[in-house]
Amino acid sequence: MTERGEALERFQSRIGIHFEDLGLLDEALTHSSFTNEHPDWNVRDNERLEFLGDAILDFLVGEWIYMRYPSAREGVLTSVRARIVRAEGLASFAEQIDLGEYLRLGRGEAATGGRARAANLCAAFEALVGAIYLDQGIEQTRAWVYGFLEQGEGEIARCYASRGPKSVLQEYAQGSLHVTPTYRIVHEEGPDHAKIFIAQVLVGRQVWGEGAGPSKREAEKAAAEAALKAHSVSR
Repeated sequence: MTERGEALERFQSRIGIHFEDLGLLDEALTHSSFTNEHPDWNVRDNERLEFLGDAILDFLVGEWIYMRYPSAREGVLTSVRARIVRAEGLASFAEQIDLGEYLRLGRGEAATGGRARAANLCAAFEALVGAIYLDQGIEQTRAWVYGFLEQGEGEIARCYASRGPKSVLQEYAQGSLHVTPTYRIVHEEGPDHAKIFIAQVLVGRQVWGEGAGPSKREAEKAAAEAALKAHSVSR
């Protein structure tokens, strides 16, 4: 068995999936920098599988949080899913299975830290999901992805619970009224070193809340908090 074949065997054991078509796994772990350095090799990079895996992850993560949070509004579900499938989140999943160790990279990419780069890990994880789906089907893919979500359930729950007032208000306004809140600074007072900003939040053309703070950001948060209280919006 070749060195690459041995590496793929180790990786299959690492992830608990054994491929019928080992070529799919090899493709999922091949970065474009490698194929660019070997144009005469009959090797494809993982970008097509990344496209497929991205769509499958959106669906499976959306399905998981939909079932896990039955009372959450659409805006909340969208926000939580976005936090999970962003590059840093998927890169952390990739790190759990030592994915970077098995990537095929070009010499330059490898020499500059490509095995630990979040963008590479995220793309390869998405490609791996796409490869598992093509090789094993949706049920096996669902079980594999759900394993990561269940392992990280505590962090996901903290993400769900720690949404700030601006996020909660936006989720409510978009989900119930199909309107995105906007903010405006209506007044500033005090010296430059101790300035106080007054902000208003509008939903449509109506002012829903007003708040003050030592920065524009803090004033907007206070305005959103006031709007939530004034309109009895629960978190």
